[in-house]
Amino acid sequence: MLTGWARPVAAAALMLAMPWPVAPASAQAQGYPSKQIIQIVPFAAGGPSDTLGRLLSDHVGRQFGQQIVVENVKGAGGTLGMERAAKAVPDGYTVFTHHGALTAAPALYANLRVDPRTAFEPMGLINTGPMVMLSRKTLETTTLRELVAWVKAKGDKASIGFAGVGSNSYTCAMVLMQQVGVKLAMVPYTGTGPAMQDLVAGQIDLLCDQATTAVPQIRAATVKAYAVTSAQRLPSLPEVPSNVEAGVPGLAFTIWNAAYVPKGTPKEVIAAWNEAIGKFVTDPAIVKRFADTGTVPFPPEMRSPEAHAKFLDEQFAFFAKLYGDAGLKKEEAK
Repeated sequence: MLTGWARPVAAAALMLAMPWPVAPASAQAQGYPSKQIIQIVPFAAGGPSDTLGRLLSDHVGRQFGQQIVVENVKGAGGTLGMERAAKAVPDGYTVFTHHGALTAAPALYANLRVDPRTAFEPMGLINTGPMVMLSRKTLETTTLRELVAWVKAKGDKASIGFAGVGSNSYTCAMVLMQQVGVKLAMVPYTGTGPAMQDLVAGQIDLLCDQATTAVPQIRAATVKAYAVTSAQRLPSLPEVPSNVEAGVPGLAFTIWNAAYVPKGTPKEVIAAWNEAIGKFVTDPAIVKRFADTGTVPFPPEMRSPEAHAKFLDEQFAFFAKLYGDAGLKKEEAK
């Protein structure tokens, strides 16, 4: 769905020191915003979603000439924050940022109190990037095709780590199992950090992780990298082939982030935020920050609210099919 944003406090301080543009014309024309805005992030402070959220709030706050305060509403796989945002007054003074787990939620959880398919107005897609398929360094394979053959031969004797049900690493593992047609031994962790530690130690065989976390270990040769899960190579990992080049194009999964407001928010507010997000993702300093984390801004043709809505429909369908085909039983959001 769109993690690994290091040094959030330092990054935020740097962003605050930079001169941002004045409020967009569309916002000024409507007199919006006239007071402080709350931006809900559905995960803990200091994590990748929080870091992105704070970069966005700093930048857009400068554009609007108003303070945007990040409120971390963590828990239940991001669904508590989603509920808080969905039930806010739709006046433009509560906004919401989330990654791809928003579109996985209906396929994962049986007890959602709000339906993300109908609860929000999409304001704009922010950034996107692939995962990296990794193994312990002692595994006897060197290419992705060899790895797939090894996984097929080992079946559930091969282990893969993941950071909880619904996480990006979990979904990537599901895509891998769907491609090879076998079920692996899935080992849960509290995050991909501990999973990476065990991969380096040889305690698990495989991990599908984001480039930010993977790059240092790949550079140190403590793990093996087989491919990125997209059709293009990553500039930060030029030596690692794309899934197409590696011969397994079906191993495709990208992470992404986007911004929302509650259903019924005025269109003028959505237009103002969309314009501001466009300036955010084209700022050279932000583009560099994205590149450092293995992501890129969505292309211009995908930045409108309408394109965002179409993308969401595709993602909801993707997760429904992925988890439905796997026979996954819906869980209680905790």
